[in-house]
Amino acid sequence: RARRGHRYLRIMRWLVHSEKTLYADEWIDVRAAHVEQPGGRRLEHRVVRTPADAGAVVTDARDRVLLVRRHRFITDTWAWEIPLGVVGDGEAPQAAAARAVEQETGWRPGPLRPLLAVQPSNSLMDTLRYVYRAESAAYAGPPGSPAHAGPPGSPACAGPGAPGGQVGWLPVTRIRRLVADGEIVCGTSLSALLYVLLDRHPTVDPPFDPAGPVLLRDLPGLEP
Repeated sequence: RARRGHRYLRIMRWLVHSEKTLYADEWIDVRAAHVEQPGGRRLEHRVVRTPADAGAVVTDARDRVLLVRRHRFITDTWAWEIPLGVVGDGEAPQAAAARAVEQETGWRPGPLRPLLAVQPSNSLMDTLRYVYRAESAAYAGPPGSPAHAGPPGSPACAGPGAPGGQVGWLPVTRIRRLVADGEIVCGTSLSALLYVLLDRHPTVDPPFDPAGPVLLRDLPGLEP
């Protein structure tokens, strides 16, 4: 049965024959990939390759979660999101997550542990987002101040359009309502916040176990 399963995976795997860059800058690399589908059909597929991101779900002793409300001009929406930033060259994802939280919110997170990793649009992009969990934070100053800057050469947090967000501590109990009202629409934020919300109701799903398996745990850099 295991051999049949491995054979099925080989048969259903798409083959990449070549990739060619159409446009590239510090944020994205848009490519034309010549691929072969299961069954032998060949076609040209667009692929967007990006640096990895890292962020965190930060809560406090009052059962509130630290979020940023910002306008995303691409979709023309206002919504709450977890703080998230690009992982700089040579930077560990956990360090990038801590930096992103402080730079975007002005709050320095407490100890971070892995929560999950997300590929939010894997039919088009290879974007990988590492999400960590902190249960405390200390105020460090206004968001975006020079003291919160990353290492030399590191990208600004969260890519273009990140500045100008409203920072807030919101009750965790409001997460479902915010989702229902369209106030949380970012796929990564939805995944991470709902994961944490499930942890509050162990009768629905097993509670979070830091030693247990994490989505895409085998990827380098996610370990604490």
